[in-house]
Amino acid sequence: MTRLFLTLRYRGTNYHGWQVQPNGVTVQETLQDAIETVTGVRAGVIGCSRTDAGVHAEKFCCTFDTECPLRGERLALALNANLPFDVAVSDVREVAADFHPRYDARGKRYIYRIWNGRQRNPFYEENAVHIAVPLDDAKMNAAAKDFLGKHDFAPFCAAGSSVEDTVRTVSRCDVERDGDLVTVTVEADGFLYNMVRIMVGTLLDIAGGRLAEDAIPAIFEQNVREAAGTTAPAKGLTLQDVFYD
Repeated sequence: MTRLFLTLRYRGTNYHGWQVQPNGVTVQETLQDAIETVTGVRAGVIGCSRTDAGVHAEKFCCTFDTECPLRGERLALALNANLPFDVAVSDVREVAADFHPRYDARGKRYIYRIWNGRQRNPFYEENAVHIAVPLDDAKMNAAAKDFLGKHDFAPFCAAGSSVEDTVRTVSRCDVERDGDLVTVTVEADGFLYNMVRIMVGTLLDIAGGRLAEDAIPAIFEQNVREAAGTTAPAKGLTLQDVFYD
């Protein structure tokens, strides 16, 4: 039995997130279907994260154990031939039998795209949020620096989450503009449920004057979800990278 490490790319528009659910099609289930078709065995696939419905991934990592003799590019080609257009395997490699794609990750990078043009752009319809009102990206970037460091991110976690340890360390939080495209980039050692979407929603509320420019330190002090901003829509969010030693 060999443990294989797969790197995926997918558009989350048509999926109810990564993890198998009884009420909708998920990326995990779709990948398991392809693996079963190729290997003849329905494998248990372990992912590096649990992306929400509508969230995308440029690099999503997962593992499964198999006795199938196919490896590397041959297996990637076979799986891609049985996957839908919006999910693709980009790399396959062998890893140690005790490797875990979630617990062995030392961090992740998410990006959030905002199309900030007066008119909507069909090329960003599925993977960016359209905000027609001009955004002060410089103000957003200045406020984003208050997220840096080790904090209790409980105010930036969706209500009802069962996670007990809500302390995370954010090493990067940038807001950059390229023409009408505004991108928020966040790197951290771990993320809570809806954490990036609430961080982005808070920055948008600051840009729109609904929250003060120096609101983030006070939100950390209050330590309640109600103090933070709105939750930005899922479709703007993409898991861009996962870091391993």
